[in-house]
Amino acid sequence: MATTWTRRHILSLINFSAAEYETILQTAVGFREVLSRKTKKVPALQGQVVANMFFEPSTRTRSSFELAAKRLSADILNFSPGSSSLSKGETILDTAKTYLAMGADIMVIRHQQAGVPQAIATEMDRLNSGVSILNAGDGLHQHPSQALLDLFTLTTVLDRENPRLGLLNGKKIAIVGDILHSRVARSNIYSLTTAGAEVHLAAPPTLLPKLFLDASNCQYQDKLFVHWELAPALQDADFVMTLRLQKERMTANFIPSLREYHQLFGITRDRLKLCQPAVKILHPGPTNRGVEITSDLMDDPQLSLISQQVANGVAVRMALLYLIGSSK
Repeated sequence: MATTWTRRHILSLINFSAAEYETILQTAVGFREVLSRKTKKVPALQGQVVANMFFEPSTRTRSSFELAAKRLSADILNFSPGSSSLSKGETILDTAKTYLAMGADIMVIRHQQAGVPQAIATEMDRLNSGVSILNAGDGLHQHPSQALLDLFTLTTVLDRENPRLGLLNGKKIAIVGDILHSRVARSNIYSLTTAGAEVHLAAPPTLLPKLFLDASNCQYQDKLFVHWELAPALQDADFVMTLRLQKERMTANFIPSLREYHQLFGITRDRLKLCQPAVKILHPGPTNRGVEITSDLMDDPQLSLISQQVANGVAVRMALLYLIGSSK
């Protein structure tokens, strides 16, 4: 997999180029083929150490990164905050330096506070450590790998053998739900608008960041549209991405009730009639069944791409680890 990849860290998609997206898509295709073999392992990162440093709970992302690292033959260090020296007063940077001293080459970091992966990357660069940092989700900021696996899922639906950005040019993609607290939505806005898609956000005003309340102030005003009602976002949509209500991040009452939210913004089979006939549904998970989306839609293999998202996550994260680790 020849590539001209030069990026050491993957912290945000805000300044990703179209060429970088294309490189990730094509690299992920190669690793998807590896995962289909009887022996699902390659020696690409043999001898390197990947430290999974998850400071907040995670099932899909953590397991996906761990499996991706194993498939690349890397050695793995798993960090658990509950049993770490953080409980004794150690700082996050000192924890990172401890893993550096143990020989970590790549640190995959998830934290409930925005900016932590960037702070660790800055410190690793200051030390000239050569360590790469991969942001696995930080606060309300970014979740690059989730947006990239979503991009891979969308483009492979349109062309399985040759996924590429141009396939999404002019496609209408509705993102529905708790956009205010969603780092996934923020990362997806960057990748999807770069691909030329029209992104339509739909949420109650209380669940939209102030930046998006007036779309005319947004840098993506020709590709990003904001709706306070569901119907205009779904009208003729090619794809619908529904987001979880992140109750654990809510410090106030943003909606009257879950029942009312579902009545106004829940994705149902009847509401999908507004979309294109071949519409597909995505959800980054975990899901509140019967709130953001009905169970029958989640489990419908003709409509739901949720299981494909999970499966594609391993191939895409293999691609990311490979790209930042292959130059070491």
